Amino acid sequence: MENAMPAWIKMVSGEDADDKLLEVLKLARTPHGTVDNVMRVHSLRPETMRGHVVLYRSALHDPANTLPEWLQETISSYVSILNDCAYSLANHWANARHLIGDDERADKIEAALQAHKPETEFEGRELALLQYAEKLTLSPGKMNKGDVDNLRSAGLDDGEILEANQIIGYFNYANRCLNGLGVTTQGDVVGYYAETK
Repeated sequence: MENAMPAWIKMVSGEDADDKLLEVLKLARTPHGTVDNVMRVHSLRPETMRGHVVLYRSALHDPANTLPEWLQETISSYVSILNDCAYSLANHWANARHLIGDDERADKIEAALQAHKPETEFEGRELALLQYAEKLTLSPGKMNKGDVDNLRSAGLDDGEILEANQIIGYFNYANRCLNGLGVTTQGDVVGYYAETK
């Protein structure tokens, strides 16, 4: 996805935004005080930006989620690898790596995910979730009740299954938005946990 612009379509700057867009840009601000291109690409249709922000934060950063944050970010990264979405992978693998907190372990996990072989580094609940993510991403029409039963058998409760399902669904949506509009990280602060200067 090489291009000289942050996206293949126009993105309205804060200076050129009307009141409606300014309101949504304020909602979309990151902890760094910026609006990432994943959201800014919606600037010609502010209501889709509003919907995207709300969906993203409820799927991935809701304090009521009980799956460990590092695993949520790892699932996000795996879906982004499967969809070949460089934008989401850059951001969410940076987050996962930070939360894993062990570079050697993170390197092994990254290699396993890039090889589409999570079973080399995971087992039990974590492996079951990554396998569910892979099937739901690559073969959504082949999903069946047994896929959810497998997650239960691995020790996940229905709330955790729903959390994972929503993270996977969100990233399939976001990856397609990003890849379909040529969105890059140009000008973004990469990673939720990146230090602000």
